[in-house]
Amino acid sequence: MGKIVQFIKESYAELRKVIWPGKDDVISSVKVVIISTVIIAAILGLVDVLLLLGVQAIFQ
Repeated sequence: MGKIVQFIKESYAELRKVIWPGKDDVISSVKVVIISTVIIAAILGLVDVLLLLGVQAIFQ
């Protein structure tokens, strides 16, 4: 039981050392992630459509 308490105390001490990002940093990071996700989804959708058209052209 003593090791668990020690682990929790050390974890709490380490979390106090963390420099948490500010609101502006978080918002800008979220924007980058959302924009990147939309771009990658569009590219994959385009590749999917092109492959579908290619397969349909071969087998029809």
